[in-house]
Amino acid sequence: MALLDVKNVKKIYITRFGGNQVEALRNVNFSVEEGEFVAIMGESGSGKTTLLNIMAALDKPTSGRVFLKGHDLSGVREKEIAAFRRQNLGFVFQDFNLLDTFSIQDNIFLPLVLAGKEYGEMQAKLQPIAVKLGIGALLNKFPYEVSGGQKQRAAVARALITEPKLVLADEPTGALDSRASDELLHLFSRINQEGQTILMVTHSVKAASHANRILFIKDGEVYHQLYRGNMKNDELYQKISDTLAILTSGGESRA
Repeated sequence: MALLDVKNVKKIYITRFGGNQVEALRNVNFSVEEGEFVAIMGESGSGKTTLLNIMAALDKPTSGRVFLKGHDLSGVREKEIAAFRRQNLGFVFQDFNLLDTFSIQDNIFLPLVLAGKEYGEMQAKLQPIAVKLGIGALLNKFPYEVSGGQKQRAAVARALITEPKLVLADEPTGALDSRASDELLHLFSRINQEGQTILMVTHSVKAASHANRILFIKDGEVYHQLYRGNMKNDELYQKISDTLAILTSGGESRA
């Protein structure tokens, strides 16, 4: 059984003025196996952010279903959805989403605090993650005292501390400089190699070239996909670039 199953997902929005219908997603189907590192790419307006929000249980499809470990997300009741996200999903955002009035440590602890965990348990979970991510010396600092790359490492730590089934990353390198982006992507690769499943939405060809599979969204559909196979990052980078060139020119590239 796949970890994540997206089946026949369609999303239609009704515009506020005029009542026009906008089809953001149409007949989206794909699966993510446990331990995969998948990137989703597409032009602005292609539907990839809408898709991410549906997979994160932040939005519901107009039709179709999303299953996480066989659990139908549409069947989770509203009063239980926040707890479901904390127990199953980790989130890494482009703008970090850290609270400036909380220390780095307290930001990382936040999902465990909301889950009612004891301080000793939170500390025990944090220490190995802090060592792995190289942020042990930053835990008592505040977000405004550290760099963008360090903020994103803290955000990754917060995503991992709940031991989620799936990490969802939304443009995680978008607010980082080149060096910090490279460090984060190597970190993602290492975390994935240790068994963590990652699904990343990105505009960045460099970011996508660290994934093992790339899904291309066009006009609300999964239009094409690439598998890493034995390709190195630079070879996959070129394949992704070539595919994007075909998609943006309107050429046929369905797989």
